[in-house]
Amino acid sequence: MKKWIGIAIVSIVLIGGLTQVDWNRIGKDTLFVKVEAVSDVEETTLENGDVMKRYVYTQPAFTSDGKAREITFTAAKKLREGAYLRLYVKDGDTVTSYEEVSRSDVPQSITEK
Repeated sequence: MKKWIGIAIVSIVLIGGLTQVDWNRIGKDTLFVKVEAVSDVEETTLENGDVMKRYVYTQPAFTSDGKAREITFTAAKKLREGAYLRLYVKDGDTVTSYEEVSRSDVPQSITEK
């Protein structure tokens, strides 16, 4: 009986932990950007008539060692200009997730640029 209770507890902990993992960030490359003005706004009309907006940003992004490259990503809301973001990127150019970070979290080699 104790064995089954132990297995049940371990199973609950594992399932709970796996549901809290952001799979869009695991194993991805990271780039850093300072948010600039919106490049474009895409509007999609849903079946119920509501209009959904996606804000498109095309701007330079930097790797941790300071190498620059152009990246395009979208957001469901307009991002705060001047904010620093950590982008999670797969396949070199597909942004899967992002998070706002403080300037102190951005590598020194990037903030100098």
